Amino acid sequence: MFTIDREESALLIIDFQSKLMPAIHEGIRAVENAKRLTEAAKLLDVPVVFTEQNAKGLGGTVPELAPDHSILAHKMYFDACREPGFLQRLNRMKIVVAGCEAHVCVQQTVLGLLHAGRQVYVVRDALGARHPENKETAIRRMERHCAEIVTTEMVVFEWLATANHPRFREAIALIK
Repeated sequence: MFTIDREESALLIIDFQSKLMPAIHEGIRAVENAKRLTEAAKLLDVPVVFTEQNAKGLGGTVPELAPDHSILAHKMYFDACREPGFLQRLNRMKIVVAGCEAHVCVQQTVLGLLHAGRQVYVVRDALGARHPENKETAIRRMERHCAEIVTTEMVVFEWLATANHPRFREAIALIK
């Protein structure tokens, strides 16, 4: 199956951190879309994992995303997959990825996930970087390595799978 099955997927939110976000080009939009994804994931019972890179230096996750009941993985490696035990926390084969910065931690983690045999969906409108060219170059590189590039709406509709889903109206309200 080529669509993102919610039963087989997890959402990975990478490094939307308080001291980093003010420098991110169109960072508000990326955070808004990441919030839509996290709310849809909770609504549809898709596990969510957050990472924080060097939280002492970059601060915690922005309050808008508050990783309250989700798994929070602290890391120092740019590629979260290099952190001991990280891959075990992502016990699903299809990983939907959003985060910052696209060309550093997101890209390296995506490449690590692909190397580990996971199917990866990078959410283009929920990615951030300080400079747009870094984001676009990272997207092209991840795609060349077989990550699928998707949008927030694509993910939500694929998780729903049908207009008959009992949470359809609630999920659609998140993206309108």
